Amino acid sequence: MGNTMFDQLKTLKVAIDSDSVAEICLCRPKQLNTMNTDFWEEFPATLKAIDRHALARVVIIHAEGKHFSAGMDRDVFGHIIDSFEGEPARRAEQFRRGILDLQQALSVIEEIRMPVISAIQGACVGGGMDLVCATDMRFCSADAFFTIKETELGITADVGTLQRLQSVMPSGLAREIAYSSRPLDAAEAASCGFINKVYPRTDELIVAVRELARAIAQHSPLAVSGTKVMLNYSRDHSVADSLNYVATWQAGMLQAEDMNEAMNAVKEKRSATFANLKPHRSAIK
Repeated sequence: MGNTMFDQLKTLKVAIDSDSVAEICLCRPKQLNTMNTDFWEEFPATLKAIDRHALARVVIIHAEGKHFSAGMDRDVFGHIIDSFEGEPARRAEQFRRGILDLQQALSVIEEIRMPVISAIQGACVGGGMDLVCATDMRFCSADAFFTIKETELGITADVGTLQRLQSVMPSGLAREIAYSSRPLDAAEAASCGFINKVYPRTDELIVAVRELARAIAQHSPLAVSGTKVMLNYSRDHSVADSLNYVATWQAGMLQAEDMNEAMNAVKEKRSATFANLKPHRSAIK
């Protein structure tokens, strides 16, 4: 089903099913799902809305057409080039803020409480790589390929790929494809661990990813959310710091209700039923 709060989107289609799985679909296939100025506003706002209102337990990101995304749209590049004017220090400060805004638009993927799965077909280039590197899991069809295009274009990639890539594939390979801009095909992407699994066709890919998302959505959303927080924290901190953090987390978050329901469901040979996460509530209202 759809959701009326997302009806006016220009670059995305959003559907949320009865299993609490949200699908965000890039819907500009004629433009190869390039990431234009509308996208950079709509994408983070959509994820934040799903999280804020607790509309889903898992999010899938996929795309219409032959290609997942050809990356940054020309209108964004044009805007960047136009900014190379004026007094150097103030120009640089303004430009830096703009890059931070683009980074934050994709960092939202890691910050929301729900796991995010990307399902990729065809080209995943430039900004598309930035996006999928931030997702929790990546699956693709056999025709998919991945390119860090920025280096070839005379740019150092700056929206997240270089910062995340060495966590999701071997460092030497990450550096090779970043320096050379050579495409990484689906088979090699799977063999190095960047892609979880490759499917022969896009329709098979979508079916499989939906099945996985529904399986995740059946678990306690509090447990799943906590697992996402711990995995992301552990990636960026030492083992000792991460163990201390999870102990503190459990002291407040580990409650009997969901654990008892899970155990009783196993004993009674039925599916467990868990309450949704609560919507965000302002601290001052």
